[in-house]
Amino acid sequence: MSISTVLVIGATGSIGRLVTAEAISQGYRTRALARDPSRAARLDGGVEIVVGDLTRPESLHTVVDGVDAVIFAHGADGGEQSIERVSYGGVRDILGLLAGREVRIVLMSSVGVTARTGMYNSSHLADWKRRAERLVRASGQPYTILRPGWFDANGPDEQQLVMRQGDRHHVGSPSDGAVARQQIAQVLVAALASPTAVGRTFELVTEPGPATRELEPLFTALPADPDGGLDGVGDAANMPLEEEPQRVRDDLRRLDGDYSRR
Repeated sequence: MSISTVLVIGATGSIGRLVTAEAISQGYRTRALARDPSRAARLDGGVEIVVGDLTRPESLHTVVDGVDAVIFAHGADGGEQSIERVSYGGVRDILGLLAGREVRIVLMSSVGVTARTGMYNSSHLADWKRRAERLVRASGQPYTILRPGWFDANGPDEQQLVMRQGDRHHVGSPSDGAVARQQIAQVLVAALASPTAVGRTFELVTEPGPATRELEPLFTALPADPDGGLDGVGDAANMPLEEEPQRVRDDLRRLDGDYSRR
């Protein structure tokens, strides 16, 4: 699909501002969603700033008008209720507004998202991020889901990108994998133009070696997520759909009426 206009969710955050700059540098018309316009004023010139709040769905109706792609680079602070409203609810509401037309989706999730216990699931953050991933897969939109490792915890000699799958590293420290914020932004934007990145979920980390220049061979080597599945390829089957909150199952039903067969 041809992409000209990209909406960046979380554009004023530590990853989102880099995504915005990268998208502009790649020639995309770039739209930044901002709750606080004064923070958005610090973004690179050339960005179109739209005001909206992920916790107020009524403020989002016009922000998706005319976009061909959405990059979710947002995060959430606070307790479980706040995390549900932003990390999950924001994805749900934007996807709902896109129903009926094809829009390229790139979602930043997190390494450790399939952990059901331990540090990664503090305040159930991992569960809500995983549920957001499931919404994206159920939406029927062409998607890529990137699970970055620990931000900027890689050394100066650790710049070679690695794309893993199955989310098997749950120690809860940078030993699970690390990657620079700038590299995350580059991969999020590069995925937009890659047909082989569609339908893929992967963890992004680095290992010793020079910076990776060509990303397409990495995307091409990734197996696709199971057709019609709710989880990524190789993910642990440890979150049964029948045990999910009713409101989550209702959200899946609204996005995909056949979700119960998954």
